[in-house]
Amino acid sequence: MTDQENLVAIEDADGPSENKYMRKIRSFVKREGRMTNRQSTAIENLWPTMGVDYSDKLLDFNVLFGREAPVVLEIGFGMGKSLIEMAKNSPEKNFFAIEVHGPGVGACLADAGEQGVTNLRVMNHDAVEVLAHMIPEKSLATFQLYFPDPWHKARHNKRRIVQPAFIENMRHKLAIGGVIHMATDWENYAEHMLSVLQAATDFKNLSESGDYAERPEWRPLTKFENRGNKLGHGVWDLLFERIS
Repeated sequence: MTDQENLVAIEDADGPSENKYMRKIRSFVKREGRMTNRQSTAIENLWPTMGVDYSDKLLDFNVLFGREAPVVLEIGFGMGKSLIEMAKNSPEKNFFAIEVHGPGVGACLADAGEQGVTNLRVMNHDAVEVLAHMIPEKSLATFQLYFPDPWHKARHNKRRIVQPAFIENMRHKLAIGGVIHMATDWENYAEHMLSVLQAATDFKNLSESGDYAERPEWRPLTKFENRGNKLGHGVWDLLFERIS
């Protein structure tokens, strides 16, 4: 398991079940764990200003953040360390992040409060429902997916979130010129991501070599990634821009 679990559901390609409902395949195994006093206190104190409850209604990001600015959406931020660093380093952007792991949401809010981060809003909900019902079309400048669960066993590959249908859905949420940025430490998953994105004709690969990009300066190195680098493990970044 990598340092950030991507807690999102994707639809199985097998089609409707006998009861006419689409069978869902989860791309995660939820391990909630116990919330610390610091985390629960942060949620209690900061949720009214930084938390967003789920509703079957499109968000107005200008109203949510109290200003007009480019919106960065991140799914599966784990404990939020990298997310907080990015939000601090880019005060001109609005960061909207979704995570199902409750303690991770609490830890992220606690750090945001202690470090004075104000350009961040978080949700504790299944991202597939949020994307379907709350994110307006062409409202995002960037979509970030860092170190999702690779589901490295072949029989589990269908659980990977990066599938053609998911990328097509995300395309509608990105503005023209908006960017998908993904990173993984599993080479096989990187190859899968690259294949899916290259097949999406409405996107342009921003890599000069036509495959993987250098880690951009805005994506912080995590402790997990630093440890992997010392062990000689690779990390692959992908940057694709919506062109139509």
